[in-house]
This record gives sequence, C-alpha cells and structure tokens, in this order.
Amino acid sequence: MGKIKVSSQVRLICGMITQDEGLFERASQRMIVEFGPIDYRSKILSFDHTDYYQAEMGPNLKRRFVSFKELIDRERLSEIKCFTNTLEEEFSEGERRQMNLDPGYLTLDKLVLATTKDHSHRIYIGRGIYAEVTLHYQNKKWRPYEWTYPDYRSKEYLEIFKELRSLAATQGLKS
Repeated sequence: MGKIKVSSQVRLICGMITQDEGLFERASQRMIVEFGPIDYRSKILSFDHTDYYQAEMGPNLKRRFVSFKELIDRERLSEIKCFTNTLEEEFSEGERRQMNLDPGYLTLDKLVLATTKDHSHRIYIGRGIYAEVTLHYQNKKWRPYEWTYPDYRSKEYLEIFKELRSLAATQGLKS
C-alpha cells in the first residue's frame, strides 16, 4: 500500500482573453487582492487560433498570461475557478462576457487548467469544476496532448510556459 503524502504546492497561472486591454489590468488587480503579487506577465498576444469567443466578445481578441508569486495548494483550483467566473460576470455587459479567465496551475512536469465543461479526459474536482492536464514536460520540452487547445500548442505559448517553468524551478517547485 502506498503512503498518503501531502501534495506539494503549485504555481497559480491565469490566462486572460479580452478585446479591451484595460481589462487585463483591472482583472489583475482583483486577482492580486485574492492571490497575492503577480511576478510574471506575458506580452499581450493576438488570440487568433479560434473564433470560439468572437460571437460573445467581438473580434480582435487579445490574450495575456499572469503568474502569481505565492504558491498555492492544488486543492484550491475549483475555488479559484469559481472566483474567476465571478470576475467574468462582474466585467460582463448584460449577458455578454467582456473577458474570459482561465486559471490553472503549473508544476515542473505539467500544466493543469480548470474548466466548467466536462469531457472524457477531464476530472471532476468539486463545485462544478473539472481539471485537465493540458501540457506535460518531457525531454526538456512542453508537449501537448491530442485534446490540447490549438493556442496552447503554439510556439509562443510553449515559450511562455518554458519561462514560467524556469521561474518555478528557481522557487524550488516540485513536480
């Protein structure tokens, strides 16, 4: 029988998508109050790998990733996704979201994202939230799965997660 061990802490990240670049800062400030200081901000990228959000949020969408200095317990991921969903509602105009927030966590060997949508490769983690391992680190490279979203497969995103992994390693983050 294996011994039960307390899980090591992980690096909280959040992907943000919006047409209004000012919302990146507003959402970041709200998350800083909740999760502590941000120690990484990606450059602002075009979100053009899919048109999934265009009907709701409009054209010319942008993406930014942030990462938080303070490590978190993995068990908090469903609570964090519920919080970011509340932020999305606050930033909405009527029934239309103006921003999509995708929280997740990074270890040295995987990137896990939270979602409200069930699928065969996702695990229920409570509060109506599911978790998906989106990327795994193998042979010194981030690698996607067959279900990984097209943007998370892109060279730009993989570079961002390489930077975040290096930052995590300097903190002594474990797998």
